[in-house]
Amino acid sequence: MDLQLKGKRALVTGSSAGLGEAIVKMLANEGTEVIVHGRNVERTNQVADFINQNNGKADVAIGDLTTDEGADKVAEQALKGGKIDILVNNAGFYKHTSWQDTTSNDWLEVYNANVVSYIRMIHRILPQMKELGWGRMIHIGGGLGIQPIKEQPHYNATLAARHNLSVSLARELKETGITSNVVSPGAIMNESVEKWLMSAAPENNWGTDFTEIEKNAVKNIVPNDTGRFGRPEEIAAAVCYLSSPFADYVSGALLRVDGGTIRNI
Repeated sequence: MDLQLKGKRALVTGSSAGLGEAIVKMLANEGTEVIVHGRNVERTNQVADFINQNNGKADVAIGDLTTDEGADKVAEQALKGGKIDILVNNAGFYKHTSWQDTTSNDWLEVYNANVVSYIRMIHRILPQMKELGWGRMIHIGGGLGIQPIKEQPHYNATLAARHNLSVSLARELKETGITSNVVSPGAIMNESVEKWLMSAAPENNWGTDFTEIEKNAVKNIVPNDTGRFGRPEEIAAAVCYLSSPFADYVSGALLRVDGGTIRNI
């Protein structure tokens, strides 16, 4: 299916690795000119080089979005090659901490990186989208923003804030041709998760074959209707759909890609 993304330009924050890397590669494969963003120059260039060597078109933007100066630098680099039609806010981080050992400074640090960094890029990219009369603001959220767990409370709260700000932004962008939506991943398989599952399998009696390990781990820690973890490409596919003209009638929405982990309607 042609998603009609040829000729569009997209900035994907935090796209030098992980979900962001999967998203930027799939957008490029759909014919979108992409800007790969990261703080690590070598990793960011590697992703862009891969895209350019595989019939795609990619530029890079290096900078730290946790400061206004860093966000200015990223926006300047991204806009150097032309207008941006699609902004995917993906950059962020979290720490595995409990309520007792999550300090007020930890809350401020994670909120700044996971929420205020989104706001910084919205402020810098949105004005030129309004000039275009068309655009996509896509924010990566998460199921823990809907059904939080007791651990990493600051991270859970930032996901909820991302969901909330996206709907508020959609109301602000009424009848502008610009939409604002959230993609909410469930538990996603990646290299570090795979390593952890393999190391945890013996003590949890999850089996020895990885397919069996994954199935048993899902039952124990992230029960869902598919019986498996998601893959980065499945999140990327949701982002590509919301980026496309086929999603013109979708705004203020939360698209869960979680295998049915979240049970509410």
